[in-house]
Amino acid sequence: MRLHLHELGDPGGEPVACLHGLTGHGRRFARMAGELAGKRLLAPDLRGHGRSTPDPPWTTEQHVADVLETLPDGRMDWVGFSFGGRIAATVAAVAPERVRRLVLLDPALTLAPALAAEKARDALADPSHATAEDAVQAALDAGTLFSTPRAFLEEDVAEHYERRPDGRLQARVVQAMAVTAWSEMARPAPPVNGIPTLVITGARSWIPIDVGRLAPARHVEVPGGHNVLWEDPELTADAVRAFLA
Repeated sequence: MRLHLHELGDPGGEPVACLHGLTGHGRRFARMAGELAGKRLLAPDLRGHGRSTPDPPWTTEQHVADVLETLPDGRMDWVGFSFGGRIAATVAAVAPERVRRLVLLDPALTLAPALAAEKARDALADPSHATAEDAVQAALDAGTLFSTPRAFLEEDVAEHYERRPDGRLQARVVQAMAVTAWSEMARPAPPVNGIPTLVITGARSWIPIDVGRLAPARHVEVPGGHNVLWEDPELTADAVRAFLA
């Protein structure tokens, strides 16, 4: 299934595949695109997200098949954030001929089953909000953002949320897909050995990452929390730019 694709940055630049995290969308890489001169970021909305198909199946294997069908053939660099990091790492494992280098942004490669179950239960709660201001405040109150500017969240709500028939705002995310994704993150992590890899982690991230398991990957730690694209956008872009130079 071909996915809705955002093309960001230099239209004539070298293509870079970018995969967003769970409940996100491809345009979350727009800020990074402005920092990567000469690169054309190809950022799909994953199945069940944004403007792509909401239909199941929502397995890791299906997400991988979708992005491989959507993105052009040939080798390119891949960037994946959180759940998107798991998908990108799986692409590298099953289709290494498509991956030149791999950038994993605080990747959710494997979660403990108890944590995955807790997050899956949370995903069943009503995700709607009465106003855009309420949606922004809920993101701030979640306790996982430490240095994200409020303006980033306001932009994201304007881009990613829509009105339900009852008038409430909800992100363009299928709840059943999110529950499935948390289950997928409890599966064994895909191997990334053999592909040059950069791992960027947030010092205050809630996701446990065994960086030693990813050796000899290059590791950069930035000060903020899990969402390094929002928490430390300049430092994250600097590290990605240097790695892909």
